[in-house]
Amino acid sequence: MKASELRGKDVAALEKEVTDLLKAHFGLRMQKATQQLTNHSVLGKTRRDIARVKTVLAQKKKGAV
Repeated sequence: MKASELRGKDVAALEKEVTDLLKAHFGLRMQKATQQLTNHSVLGKTRRDIARVKTVLAQKKKGAV
């Protein structure tokens, strides 16, 4: 997911994206804990995507104020 794609979305869509990513990250952490996760690099990618979405969301909220 690229930041340029995220900048095209509105605030509500970005907040939904954050919640979806957090749920996905939780599921991946549970798979890791039960040793069912085969590709561990997905955890880092998901974490970076969450940070990317939160950054764009904060920029949009700051610009709107």
